[in-house]
Amino acid sequence: MESSGSNKSSNSHSPSPPSSSNAFSLVSSEQDNPSTSGCSSEQSAKAKTQKELFKTLKELKMHLPSEKRSKGKSSTVNTLKYALRCIKQVKANEEYYQMLMINDSQPPGFDVTSYTIEEINSITSEYTLKNTDIFAVAVSLITGKIVYISDQAASILNCKREVFDNAKFVEFLTPQDVSVFYSFTTPYRLPSWSMCTGAESSPTECMQEKSFFCRISGGKDRKGDLQYYPFRMTPYLMKVQDTELAEEQFCCLLLAERVHSGYEAPRIPSDKRIFTTTHTPNCVFQDVDERAVPLLGYLPQDLIGTPVLLNLHPNDRPLMLAIHRKILQYAGQPFDHSSIRFCARNGEYITIDTSWSSFVNPWSRKVSFVIGRHKVRMGPVNEDVFAAPAFHGGKIMDSDIQEISEQIHRLLLQIGLHSPSPTPSPSLPKHEQKKTSESESSWQLLISK
Repeated sequence: MESSGSNKSSNSHSPSPPSSSNAFSLVSSEQDNPSTSGCSSEQSAKAKTQKELFKTLKELKMHLPSEKRSKGKSSTVNTLKYALRCIKQVKANEEYYQMLMINDSQPPGFDVTSYTIEEINSITSEYTLKNTDIFAVAVSLITGKIVYISDQAASILNCKREVFDNAKFVEFLTPQDVSVFYSFTTPYRLPSWSMCTGAESSPTECMQEKSFFCRISGGKDRKGDLQYYPFRMTPYLMKVQDTELAEEQFCCLLLAERVHSGYEAPRIPSDKRIFTTTHTPNCVFQDVDERAVPLLGYLPQDLIGTPVLLNLHPNDRPLMLAIHRKILQYAGQPFDHSSIRFCARNGEYITIDTSWSSFVNPWSRKVSFVIGRHKVRMGPVNEDVFAAPAFHGGKIMDSDIQEISEQIHRLLLQIGLHSPSPTPSPSLPKHEQKKTSESESSWQLLISK
């Protein structure tokens, strides 16, 4: 009875939301001490724990993918399951990294140069001193720990430099970006830094290597919440001389450049606010141009694999059916269409003028994917597209999204795209046309055999 009374008293301090009551009851029951449950200090500690628990759950729910969101107690369960899966994924990736580097002492085909910490600081200063939004960090491919990070990182991430000491770099990434980080920093995919430091290479050319995007946090805002900033990451492979262990270790050197909203100073000029997307016949994003990041506030991984219609204004979703009818009619040829409203990450809608084309499979004569070229006509009222939306419930998968997507899919499955010969769509770039022509030649040669 005493324990029950303690719980009741504790709940009176901070009422428990219905969706999270079970979660807190579990934590609270583990902390109950019958001999001290009547003490005000115990009640105060429980109230503080409860408040922190609700705050953490709220933050976790913000990272939950839209298709996994639901109302009530199941929302809390889904959130905790998703968090657990992320933790397991991080651990699995770390174990894979270690196994990869232990089994292969050096990635084949690479001339990997070794550098001291002082040399890394010197060669990366060429980038960090010219751009106050860039910092450099070297991450061990064995342990995942930060081996070197430029002084500029602390001011960019709004934190103290000490937080990086003996820390793993992925600890500073938002959970949903960890797998993206690992996939882009696999040793076999990394160009050697020494390849970019030749006499003919320039800093600009080095930054044009295959890059990716991640959100990084170093400090907390005034409310005590972690504050993540979007960065464009350009990775390289190098060896770093460890003075303490007196040995070299493979590292990934990253040049991280913070991305700002394209509508805030220095603004992206109106005629340059253009980006492209591709989506599948069932209206799911397949690829998103990196130019979309400062215009929409989303990173490519936020949109890829999600329904296109989920991000459009509800009143504009039926327009996509009309657009795809025209895509079928034009059989790969590009055409312009009326503007549509796209929801930016901050929850506001931007108006974009769109033009569309498609790639038609030369053998099945069906649409393989749809290409959209978009130009922003009207930006959001809140110019910071990376700001958290005012409504934290996330996007809702309305019934019409599934219905219209299925209608579009059935439409594009029709066999009605007849072209004179199996040639690539005119809308594709020349290098893509060449690839398709080579595929056709190989296919015809195989048939002739």
